[in-house]
Amino acid sequence: MNVSSIGQLHRDQAILAKDRANLARYQQLATQNSIARQQAEDQAFAVKQDEATVELDQGLVEGATFNLGYTDIVSPVDGTVVSRNVTQGQTVAASFQTPTLFLIASDLKRMQVDTNVSESDIGGILEKNKTSFTVDAFPKRVFRGTVSQVRQSPQTVQNVVTYDVVISVDNSDLALKPGMTAEARIIIDTRADVLRVPNQALRFVPKDVTGATGRGATQPAESTLPASNQGQVWVLRDGLPVAVPVVIGQDDDSFTEIVSGDLKLGDEVITREQNSAASSTVLPRLPY
Repeated sequence: MNVSSIGQLHRDQAILAKDRANLARYQQLATQNSIARQQAEDQAFAVKQDEATVELDQGLVEGATFNLGYTDIVSPVDGTVVSRNVTQGQTVAASFQTPTLFLIASDLKRMQVDTNVSESDIGGILEKNKTSFTVDAFPKRVFRGTVSQVRQSPQTVQNVVTYDVVISVDNSDLALKPGMTAEARIIIDTRADVLRVPNQALRFVPKDVTGATGRGATQPAESTLPASNQGQVWVLRDGLPVAVPVVIGQDDDSFTEIVSGDLKLGDEVITREQNSAASSTVLPRLPY
């Protein structure tokens, strides 16, 4: 607010009060014929001028008070200031685009993770899917969340199309902070109490097997399993590698479910070949 406007208003109000007092005296003297009536009329005119001046001053003060309201920056929500982009005394002007003054988090106890999911995987993701993720600040802690949004807008970077999937997370202990980088896993399906083998076992083929039975290796008869879920693993039995056809199910990029086949818990499946074949024991798949 302009201080001079308020000072001018007070000055003109004082002049008005003085002229009104003089007008009362002049009118009394005029009734006694002690002064000319013209003096009383001139004083009345002066009072009206003072009243108009005071009204003008009041309008200027009200306008300045209204403009002063634009200098109050009020947050639209209650929350915590995450970042401040202005300093005290800095002039802020909104021309074509409103400037960002503060970044405010409404509730740090409820956080969300924005993930980029490839177009090949986005079809299996639905709202309410369970998720788990880790952050660099707590490498040994696994955080849990739920998919709250699967956004439709694609993001293309170097011809790779991804979609934004939003994960809602309970952050009651305030461990997570805005801007942290997370590595997330979205659970689209689960299996419990099933056999699983390392994915390397499904890709392993002995070097001396070229479509026919290799020395010391046993090949299975031609399989009639569907190509979409057909697999083969090599198992050590009586010290010899034996190819076993299997029906595969879900996989989590590390292990694959074995739906059926001549494979049982404890069998040693071959994952790589060295001077002596390295083996891996079939493990039960644990729930997430």
